[in-house]
Amino acid sequence: MTRGNKAIRKAAGAAVLGALLLASTACEPSGADVSGDSKTSEQPSAANSPKTGETASAKPGDASAKPGGGSAKPGGGSGNAGGEAGKGDGAAVAACVVTDLAFSATNEDEKGKPVRHLLLTVTNTGKKKCNLYEYPYVKFPYARAPIAVIKDSKDAPATLAPGEKAYAALLAGGGHMDTYDTNTVPLRIQGPNPGSEPGEPVNVSLPGQVSFDDGARVTYWITASGLALRFIMSS
Repeated sequence: MTRGNKAIRKAAGAAVLGALLLASTACEPSGADVSGDSKTSEQPSAANSPKTGETASAKPGDASAKPGGGSAKPGGGSGNAGGEAGKGDGAAVAACVVTDLAFSATNEDEKGKPVRHLLLTVTNTGKKKCNLYEYPYVKFPYARAPIAVIKDSKDAPATLAPGEKAYAALLAGGGHMDTYDTNTVPLRIQGPNPGSEPGEPVNVSLPGQVSFDDGARVTYWITASGLALRFIMSS
């Protein structure tokens, strides 16, 4: 055998041995494939894995992270107490009724002179505020019309808390016609709407005998006695 043939045979034997080693290596499991269980436990679960932009403690939509949620809700809880109090304060004040009022009349003329200038006073004797509207409606028996009101004295309704007073000035006469002598005045209070039906009359005692005529005038109810008298004292 020649030296060339020996070299060929050695090369062929080495190739066969290499092929056998590759086949045996391919049949063995690699280190990454040794345990299917461990592979599964190491991979993060799609259900438990946080998505991009999320954290476990502050998911969008959680009650603790909602803007305006829980006790910090705008206008919620005790923050609404002011609104409720305002609602109570804004409640309408009822019209006064004669059963919660006391009336009196005083003479504003000098002693010894005929009584012509009177001050009517009304006091809220009730337990709640009330509104006194318009002016005293005074109409004597058999009179053709009630005593005319002095329009320039018109003011806002007098709101009277318990114990507070309102006033109306009453001029007894000046026309010297249709004279009516009396020691009482049949006075009625009115409702909130102009021209509304006056309430039941209250007979207010006068300071002595007073002569009324067709020149009599009365002011609207006013909360300042001096202002009310100013409308009649020059007459």
